[in-house]
Amino acid sequence: MFRRVAFAVFSAGLLATSACAPITSYSGFQAIDASPKDVKVGEDTKSTVRGRLGSPSTTSTFEDDIWFYIAQVKEQVAFRKPQVVSREVVAIRFNGDSEVVESVDHYTLKDGKVVAFNDRETPTRGRELTILEQLLGNVGRGGMLPRDDESVPGNRPGDRR
Repeated sequence: MFRRVAFAVFSAGLLATSACAPITSYSGFQAIDASPKDVKVGEDTKSTVRGRLGSPSTTSTFEDDIWFYIAQVKEQVAFRKPQVVSREVVAIRFNGDSEVVESVDHYTLKDGKVVAFNDRETPTRGRELTILEQLLGNVGRGGMLPRDDESVPGNRPGDRR
């Protein structure tokens, strides 16, 4: 009897701890055969880098001579928001004329900067109406019934019936 209870408690504890195991997701550039760290300054060109690493994750917005290879790992525990555990960005700068690698820069999660977004909205004129004010707004104003002095759509002007 004691063994059954002990086994039930043990299996319940094992199940509870396995439910809290983080779910890991990998996104971005995955180095399989070669790593961006193996790129040699002054020796490799755009074609050799593309042949070895493949297409970059993105290129620079203003200069086409900077390629970025980005990879990150996220973990999510149960229902919580996913947390970025690691991020690696490799920026490869090429010479504009000869297309030879000028520099290779490595950035990690520690090199990133937090940007505070402003989530305020642009104010508009007037006031915000509640749902009840929107539904019952025209009640009592007489705006729903046609007036005598206005022409009703579908009638000819001057036609009084």
